[in-house]
Amino acid sequence: MRVPQMIVVTLAVLAPVAACSSDKPPAKVPQAATAAPTPTETAGPGHPFTGLPDDERRPVLAVKIENTAAGKPQLGLKSADIVYIEQVEAGLTRLMAIFSSKIPKQVGPVRSARISDLHIVPQFGKPAFAYSGAQTKMLPLIAQASLFDSSDSRNPGAYFRQPGRHAPYNLFANTKQLLAKNPKASKAKDIGFTFGEAPAEGGVDKKSWTVKWPGARFTFQWSDEKKQWLIWQDGKKDMAAEGGQLSAPTIVVQYAKTERSQFHDFMGSYTPLVHTVGKGSAIVLRDGKAYKAKWSRASEEEGTTYTTESGEPMNFTPGQVWIALAAKKPVIP
Repeated sequence: MRVPQMIVVTLAVLAPVAACSSDKPPAKVPQAATAAPTPTETAGPGHPFTGLPDDERRPVLAVKIENTAAGKPQLGLKSADIVYIEQVEAGLTRLMAIFSSKIPKQVGPVRSARISDLHIVPQFGKPAFAYSGAQTKMLPLIAQASLFDSSDSRNPGAYFRQPGRHAPYNLFANTKQLLAKNPKASKAKDIGFTFGEAPAEGGVDKKSWTVKWPGARFTFQWSDEKKQWLIWQDGKKDMAAEGGQLSAPTIVVQYAKTERSQFHDFMGSYTPLVHTVGKGSAIVLRDGKAYKAKWSRASEEEGTTYTTESGEPMNFTPGQVWIALAAKKPVIP
């Protein structure tokens, strides 16, 4: 069910910072990484989330993942089809990982849900949604949302505390139990992505691109050897618990209106509401180039389409896609 719009009326405006490409990449140049096989771009439909050959349509699992230094390295992100970067309180960011074509055994650290999540997940139908709690007055909205609640309170047997980590950054989940509890979770379907050859024109050579939020900074640095964008956060390599640096062949910097919602944390810091329905501009990074693009999403139940400035489909490189939901433009609080 669609989240009632009247409940998420904005109250004031946050002060997010827009992404820019002029920032220099981290001073330390990454060491050469082991080359990974380049996905084959096929004429067939492939998986709707990755474009890779895959005839089977599995259930969709969305998981909220911690994204501060205290919660790193994260587990399971390498297997995600899509990773959303969302702004949360104090200008920090949190991730929502979407799994379907590949389901890792375990994921984490799992953290609490935010109001922006409830506007993103309906495009996947009714996925299983794993998170660890939410503000009390947001719980009725979660109950009404288009998702199967697979939080630690609803499915405690799927969660465990990882030794060697400190709470609340030590909560992990077994994905098999998460999905077993929600056998009717929607299977992967078209959400608007297109995959294939890059546009013949419009790309600008870029070795790195930096996106800023008030309390976080991501740099995506192109690797000719891996044919992927290596991911850095706050000047440090973003490493995976499975080993190696996180990376993706396609990065989407989606500029979205970001406002202050009615929700806030116990310290009084307000939760941002990121508007992912509507239209806006984007930058698509692929093949060592940056392309200006446009995004459009007509309703919460529909997917997001990306086009070139001339209106042609903005194809992604087959493989994992990261979507950085950046501010539409700098605003004054």
